[in-house]
Formats: sequence, structure tokens, C-alpha cells
Amino acid sequence: MTHQPQHIAGVTTHTRLGEIRHRFSYGVDYVLIDPDAPCASPALFSRNRLNLASVHDVDHGGPLKAGRGAAWARDVLTSRGLAGRAVKLLLLTQARFLGYSFNPVSFWLVMDDDALIAVIAEVSTPFGDRHSYLCHAPDFAPITKDTRITTPKALHVSPFQDVKGTYEFSFDFNADQIAIRILHRNGDQGVVATLSGSRKPLTNAGLLRTSLRRPLGAFRTTILIYWQALRLKLKGAVYRNRPSPPNSEVT
Repeated sequence: MTHQPQHIAGVTTHTRLGEIRHRFSYGVDYVLIDPDAPCASPALFSRNRLNLASVHDVDHGGPLKAGRGAAWARDVLTSRGLAGRAVKLLLLTQARFLGYSFNPVSFWLVMDDDALIAVIAEVSTPFGDRHSYLCHAPDFAPITKDTRITTPKALHVSPFQDVKGTYEFSFDFNADQIAIRILHRNGDQGVVATLSGSRKPLTNAGLLRTSLRRPLGAFRTTILIYWQALRLKLKGAVYRNRPSPPNSEVT
């Protein structure tokens, strides 16, 4: 597995299920990095310092703005049954753009050689909350595109959905592309969210093209979240006040 950061120029879609239908699709840019490896290139991308694009440990692994990075992820894996097992971590996330950061969801990928054996989905909300979902098959068997992993929903994410029901995760990772599907099912209500894109080396030219094609990076993501919330409200969706977040960090 290369240490060279990768760029996933992807597409995310959200489809609301139930009485009030709603769907949107946007281009989105993720980076895939080895959080334990030094980052020497490209020049416009940095680890833990300001740049056009950057990834900071404090943004991941633990509470919002107080993360511990890969050390946190390894502690989670140790506590859940992977103590003593040599695995490699990769982080799939939206980079900071000129220092601004907001990630609705990032993914810690746990690799055993070339096999994906676990994923920590790190979910953050505009309300300042974060909760993570540890996804794995029984006995940490390899996760394939046909694997379905179900977990209870624990965090208030959308003010137009209840904190009820389950998430069903599926992951398809190969050398060329990434595809993730998350289904929130709550009776006849719910949301289907997807992220997919090809894996390419992260380059200065690619970062410059991205900054022109999808300016403002993560700040654009925040704007789009509020725009879609307004559209849902105008369609008649019922707004739900934010409940207290779960006491635990990981489900």
C-alpha cells in the first residue's frame, strides 16, 4: 500500500425515503492518506499545518476539534478485539481548505495486508456533535462489496429524521475506486447516502483544478447542508430539536 496521498474526486448522493421525497447529488473531493506516514508531496497539501489543502490530527479521532488522530482509532480497535493484531490504518476524509474544516463523515479504514477488515465511520454534525460507528464482519473477516453491516443509529444528524432505526453500511474498496453506501432505515422512513469515486494520486494540478471547480472546499459542504435543509423545510418536513448526544464515542 503506497504512502502517497490519493485524491478521490467523487460524487455523493442522498435520497430521502418516506412520505416526503427528496434527493440531491453533488461532486465532492476526498483524500485518502496514511495517517502514520510523513507527507512530502504534493506541495499544496500538508499534514498538521496550514496549506491550500491539509489534514490535521485534531480534526479526527475523538471529540470535534480535540481529536487524537490515529492513536484514538488504534485504541478503539484494541478495545474491540484487535489487540496485538498488526493492521494498517488509512483515513478517507475531506481535507481542510485554507484552514477551514467540516466533515459530515470520514472513514478510518483498517487493512490487514490488502483486505479491508474494519471501518470506523466518524460522523460529525453542524450542531457540534460527533459519534463513530465501528463496522466489521464477525471475527473481523474481510469486508467485501457484498458484506452488509448493521448498527443502531445513535446520533442526531438531520433535524428532519428521528434518532431511531438502524444504519446498514456497505463498502467496496479496490485499487481503482471507492464506493460506500449507508442506508438509514426507520420503518418506512429513512435516507440512502452514497459516496463513490476513482482513486488517483493527489497532485498540485489536481488540487488547483478542484479549488476552481468546487471552490471553498469544506465550507461549500456546510453551505449545501443548510440549503438542502431549507428545501426540506419548504416541502413540509417536520423539524426535530436536537436531543442530547450519546454518552459513548463509538457504537
